[in-house]
Amino acid sequence: MRKPDDSSLTASELKTVEKHAKLALDKASGWGTFPTPVDDVLAAARLRVAPRSAFDMRRLYEYAKQASADAIQKVKGALSKVLGLYDATDSIIHIDDQVGESKQKFLKLHETGHHELPAHRKIFTFFEDCEKTLAPEIADQFEREANNFARYVLFQGSTFKDMAADEVMGVKSPIKLAKKFGASNYAAFREFVRTHHRPCVVYALEPVEYVAGTGVTATVRRVETSPSFKAQFGSPDDTVISGDHPLVQLLPIGRKMTRPTNLVYRDKNGEQHECLGEAFNTIHNVFLLIYPVKSLTSSGLIASINFSVTK
Repeated sequence: MRKPDDSSLTASELKTVEKHAKLALDKASGWGTFPTPVDDVLAAARLRVAPRSAFDMRRLYEYAKQASADAIQKVKGALSKVLGLYDATDSIIHIDDQVGESKQKFLKLHETGHHELPAHRKIFTFFEDCEKTLAPEIADQFEREANNFARYVLFQGSTFKDMAADEVMGVKSPIKLAKKFGASNYAAFREFVRTHHRPCVVYALEPVEYVAGTGVTATVRRVETSPSFKAQFGSPDDTVISGDHPLVQLLPIGRKMTRPTNLVYRDKNGEQHECLGEAFNTIHNVFLLIYPVKSLTSSGLIASINFSVTK
């Protein structure tokens, strides 16, 4: 099932978020330090990570001694959908330490966004004091703003974008940059495509499964397009890659990567374009990166075709 939008903001909203994210990096002297010094950003913001997270199951067991079974299940259900929490009153954040280290870094910056964005801190404090909850539409807006705060800090403004522009187009480039910035592959692939000057698209898929009668199947989690790709080809609305879908050939079955493979992609006018597609398989996701051959520079084209496989 495709995930809902988690980052779209108006130009004005984004400008405000990035203003405060830049200030956070300034205070932490984080520019040009790799991987991005997340703990320094938290320290500069005077935020602490709780030594015993609200996600610690031991705390649920302690709670269980004096709570009903129904209440315990509600708490477990809530925590299963949330990976980070911000305590505005005590300037403490809770992070689920069961997720990977790179994911924890993004979560820390996301919660820092709630702390550093004035409107967030004010409203979170108010609602904690009166024990009420945010309206769903406000909560969704705040989450998208906090995500963009985390993006800006983690990828140091346009630093990631500028470095990506100098890399050869292909799956190895976002993987390389993820390590440099201390980001997850998931975040790096999304950032690589959404900020790239060349047309490209990445499909973030759930792990590949075998379905009787259908064969290999992968559910689409998210699709990110670069601005130029979206302008020319639109935004794909696929929900599943399986059967006779043209991208099935890219799925890495029993291997980590699929090398650059020739395929044809139609633009919004129905015109066919020769493209290359690659895949990278992690424990949690499969990434399919697709880009038109014409968009490559001479050096990029040579690097890709040397490893291409014609189907």
